[in-house]
Amino acid sequence: MPRHARGFDTEAAFDHLRRRDRRLARWMERLGPIAPDPRWRRPFDPVDALARAILYQQLSGKAAATIVARVENAIGSDRFHCDTLARADDATLRACGVSGNKLLALRDLAAREARGEIPTLRRMATMDEDAIVAALTPIRGIGRWTVEMMLIFRLGRPDVLPVDDLGIRKGAQQVDRLDAMPAPKRLAERGERWGPYRSYASLYLWRIADLAASAKTPTPRSQE
Repeated sequence: MPRHARGFDTEAAFDHLRRRDRRLARWMERLGPIAPDPRWRRPFDPVDALARAILYQQLSGKAAATIVARVENAIGSDRFHCDTLARADDATLRACGVSGNKLLALRDLAAREARGEIPTLRRMATMDEDAIVAALTPIRGIGRWTVEMMLIFRLGRPDVLPVDDLGIRKGAQQVDRLDAMPAPKRLAERGERWGPYRSYASLYLWRIADLAASAKTPTPRSQE
């Protein structure tokens, strides 16, 4: 069974994209090379990462960090998994600021982990991107976008293009000088030329979107 490395050759990705897409290349030369993400080499617990992604949904970074710290204090651990989450009852987690929907999502995540339904980091190394998406999106509160963020920022998969992401679409709009953001289907077709380094193209599209909006603080994304 083939194993998927965590991370990829960003120099090769840079050269490939510059050759394949002149419009994107102009932005890449302006922004410079994007270095490998150090998190690609760090071990992590997928369950813990998913729990944090759930808690961060639809909140500012500061507000979410406050809630996460409260939950960590309530369960007496900085690691979220079925055993530690079981240390706090629903009322305690709600008192930490966890919404009802997020509480249900955390409980579903813990139950699925207890049943052995969440692939470990080692198991993910043998799974392709579609298989990982299929394994994780049945979890309440976990959509394709959240899994794509894990694939790019934590697992370092080279060929992921989150076509539903607004930042990606805004970046593509700037690259192609469009009047409106491209629809996800059109963006998927546009991104075919970026393979097998669509993740690296995505990193540039986010930066282009942030630069175009003159954002003082880049838009936070799950797993960042």
